[in-house]
Amino acid sequence: MSRIDDVPAGGGVWDHLHDAAAERRRRGLHRELRPRAADARIIDLASNDYLSLARDPRVSEAAVAAVRRWGAGATASRLVTGALELHAELEDALATATGAQAGLLFSSGYLANLGAVTALADPDTLILSDEQNHASLIDACRLSSATVQVYGHRDAVEVAALLAARPQRRALVVTDAVFSVDGDVAPLSELHAACRTHGAALLVDEAHSLGVLGPGGAGAVAEAGLAGAPDIVLTLTLSKALAAQGGAVLGPTAVVDHLINTARPLLFDTGLAPASTAAALAALRVLHEHPELPLRTRAAAAELRELGLRTGRPVTRPDAAVVSVIADSADAAVAAQRACAELGVAVGCFRPPSVPDGRARLRLTSHSALTADQLARAGQALMAALPC
Repeated sequence: MSRIDDVPAGGGVWDHLHDAAAERRRRGLHRELRPRAADARIIDLASNDYLSLARDPRVSEAAVAAVRRWGAGATASRLVTGALELHAELEDALATATGAQAGLLFSSGYLANLGAVTALADPDTLILSDEQNHASLIDACRLSSATVQVYGHRDAVEVAALLAARPQRRALVVTDAVFSVDGDVAPLSELHAACRTHGAALLVDEAHSLGVLGPGGAGAVAEAGLAGAPDIVLTLTLSKALAAQGGAVLGPTAVVDHLINTARPLLFDTGLAPASTAAALAALRVLHEHPELPLRTRAAAAELRELGLRTGRPVTRPDAAVVSVIADSADAAVAAQRACAELGVAVGCFRPPSVPDGRARLRLTSHSALTADQLARAGQALMAALPC
């Protein structure tokens, strides 16, 4: 039996990948995984652990207990043997927290968006998508059978005009609640008004707003006074404020029932792992018991913006937990990220294609447990990494 090493190379079948990697390196856009140690001692301004619950013992112990009771995995699709009572408990809790009628779990926030958009939009549907939506919404729109139009960022007037002129019977407007790069908030009241006037549905991704905005951290839709609206569908992730992994779609019972029967990322995927389900449920309970956590996160974000402004660079306004400090170039952003890391501060670095050319930046995320000393040290690191 021949070994794989004995097989001929195949005539350069992957040469184009090597060429693409070389071009990324030339432009300062090549990415690599950098595994962190379990006991890493850093000031975290890079993760999405907005409520500082990823290492909270109430959350981690709930995950361990779920593994012991339910096992390591859900074992099958939700429609076979992979639907657990634990799933139903979390779905009900998420729906209650956000004012929705019902909820449905997916294996990730990405799959929640993919499942919702592709199942709700048929060939006689017009999808309108914000030009700065997350990649999961963009891919979901592309994979749907609907006609897709991209509208200008946060432009509710354009949305209303496109809805009024559409030939399709149905329409679905999709938007991030908080946009992940600049941290600005969608004009949800205006978008909803346009949808209601023109008979469209509104799908809002609450990934970066759940646990940060709204009463008790209920999200941006609740903050806009639209919780439970019958023409709004929410998607969200469990991997940010809720410190776990997975996603969910929340909305009218009719929508959830339709997704159970038609959403391919649900039908053909294994149910969410018990540990992730229990961890998210525990985090949601902590949030309910400590409604001050979102306030702390937003206060830390405001302080991060002040620290960023001291560098003399353009800095985005933190409507939620994300602050971006614009760098001179992609190479400068990478160098600044490395300089911060050497000083014990982890920051995000966004370069094209994640952001437009010329808009590379350090992306700072706030957390409820950041202390005054940590913020001061972070400010010193930013000043050293981005000298005026």
